[in-house]
Amino acid sequence: MQARERAFHLNMVPGDVGRYCILPGDPGRCGKIAAWLDGAERVMSNREFTTYTGTLLGEKVSVVSTGIGGPSAAIAMEELIQLGADTFVRVGTCGGMALKVQSDDVVIATGAVRMEGTSREYAPLEFPAVADLQVTNALVRAARTLDKPWHAGVVQCKDSFYGQHSPQTMPVRDELESKWQAWLDLGVLASEMESAALFTVAAARGVRCGSCFHVIWNQERERAGLDVKESHDLDAAIQVGVEAVKYLIQEDRGA
Repeated sequence: MQARERAFHLNMVPGDVGRYCILPGDPGRCGKIAAWLDGAERVMSNREFTTYTGTLLGEKVSVVSTGIGGPSAAIAMEELIQLGADTFVRVGTCGGMALKVQSDDVVIATGAVRMEGTSREYAPLEFPAVADLQVTNALVRAARTLDKPWHAGVVQCKDSFYGQHSPQTMPVRDELESKWQAWLDLGVLASEMESAALFTVAAARGVRCGSCFHVIWNQERERAGLDVKESHDLDAAIQVGVEAVKYLIQEDRGA
């Protein structure tokens, strides 16, 4: 592409965002997350990408929505890197898979199953989608310090929401259902849609990325007849993500 003054999709210029970026999917969540920053202001909203920038511990930090799925998440990360960002924490939602994962828990992704398409344009399938260790450790430390119920492990990423929730209606139902069972047998904690792409793009571009999620519900617990509820309160995951960014700022300063 031709060199541009403004990022093509985010419609921002260098200086609009900080080195550290928190990445929700939903633009509607940006303001709620940005309220945890000092002096946050809305910078831009273009397509699915809404951006707020403020500070934490005196360091510029941005909250940038990515939309749903790997393609738009990869676009957001690519353009944020162009604008000077190098550390990313995805804060979003997931559906639990392992029976121990309950609604309102926080799941921290150590890696992601690449059952999506975006990452294939960055790396062969043999390459694992792995979270940055420093970011992951900061998320675990934050969850422990804040005394939130949490789990750390592998998540599954897909492109089709309804491929997960209505696989029996799909012409490729046998493949979807057999792979889902494989992920369960392998101890995968939860299912979401962005981390595999984000982790792979981060590896390709030499930046840091980790993810934490609020568990909305767990279809496997429901299937097993266990107590299950549906929850959309992301406060715990947001607090963990923000606290993790503070730890990363302190570590980067050598504190």
